[in-house]
Amino acid sequence: MIGSFVSNLGFGRLGAVVAAVGVACAAHAQDLTPRSAGQSKPVAIVNAVVHRVSEPRIERGYVVFSERTITGVGPQETLDKGVTPETHRIIDAQGRHVYPGFIGAYTQLGITEAMAVRASTDTTEAGGVTPEVRTVVAVNPDSTLLPVTRSNGVLLAGVFPTGGLVPGRAGVIRMDGWTWEQMAVRADAGVVVNWPMPRVISAWWMNRTEEEQRRNIERSLRTIEDLFVQARAYGPVAGGTIEGPRDLRLEAMQPLFASEDKDRRPVFISAQDVDQIMQATAFSDRHGVRVVIVGGRDAVLCAEQLKKRNIGVMIDGTVRFPKRDDAPYDDAFTLPSRLEAAGVRWCLGSGEEPGHERNLPYSAALAAAYGLDRDLAIRGISLSAAELLGVSDQYGSLQAGKSATLIITTGDMLEVASNVTAAFIDGAEVNLDNKQRVLERRYREKYQGMFHRK
Repeated sequence: MIGSFVSNLGFGRLGAVVAAVGVACAAHAQDLTPRSAGQSKPVAIVNAVVHRVSEPRIERGYVVFSERTITGVGPQETLDKGVTPETHRIIDAQGRHVYPGFIGAYTQLGITEAMAVRASTDTTEAGGVTPEVRTVVAVNPDSTLLPVTRSNGVLLAGVFPTGGLVPGRAGVIRMDGWTWEQMAVRADAGVVVNWPMPRVISAWWMNRTEEEQRRNIERSLRTIEDLFVQARAYGPVAGGTIEGPRDLRLEAMQPLFASEDKDRRPVFISAQDVDQIMQATAFSDRHGVRVVIVGGRDAVLCAEQLKKRNIGVMIDGTVRFPKRDDAPYDDAFTLPSRLEAAGVRWCLGSGEEPGHERNLPYSAALAAAYGLDRDLAIRGISLSAAELLGVSDQYGSLQAGKSATLIITTGDMLEVASNVTAAFIDGAEVNLDNKQRVLERRYREKYQGMFHRK
């Protein structure tokens, strides 16, 4: 099919051969990490430093879970006497730490493999306004990036589309599963809007006149406004109370206007500048929708407005240069602590390319090094991320009744020297092997053989 498509574009047989080779290479490069198996009996992790996140950590405690669900968390001395090697699999984590699985709040995991290879990138749908698109449908369960990411404790991720004004709907995935359906925690987490820059740009590289820029800005803002006005007006048609032609775009947006708060999805608005963020807050007032700001480099300047409307901010990483020439060098490093001090809800993404999403804990560590409380830094990549993505009822903290999605580590995960020794997703232990570790073993063997050859 790809070969004939290429031929139709005028590339002929050579193009078809190249396309076929590309498909073969992609198939050969798929991840071969075994999928997780279920528990044979309940699991008890004992004698560990337990980071509950929702409550203070326990210096010597336990976590017990059965099948998919945590059944108990507490100090070691309160562990039920009925938890024995006969009834449970006991993991003695003496000197080790237990955390909830970290959550990559804003990623393109599973929809981008190698950013330089166009055929492996599926982040952008054709058309500028496509709210009907569900990103999780495009997730590749065999991506080699998923095992690498989860080996450093990131067990869930928000997957966001890019490109266009309204590129589609974000989703939340777990880092294990044979198909996208098995991986999907929330197939529809909310509609993504890329808010246009409201000011004209006079930089040397801009090749459009100020008048052209203004027209484009007005056209983009009008497109967004009209889309949401039409979507709200379409509600009675979607609800079946009146007859009308079916519109998949408007139908897909109806969860944004749900009457029940638990059913209402947010609008994830990508906005960095103060002008964009202020326009986004006014937009939330006009249309009565929940908003989450993605990016938010200037969010501190709008703190009162964000706090008043309970608008959260998804920070896209701390490893950044200052935004302005006159900003302090640690502008990005201190953003989480400044938002926390201002009372604004926030969570932290890595800000990295998909291949480096494993570095998420170190983005939190940098924020902790520049004034943020260490426990809040962990919350920013676990429970706070779960809250803004709408999955905090099951993920993000270690509490009885929540999903047994957690990691066991050699030490504090804000320290680069700490490693993940075991991970569970929904109660099932996952294999922490990955492409990078396979390559490490391979080349250790290679060079040991070279130096010991007779």
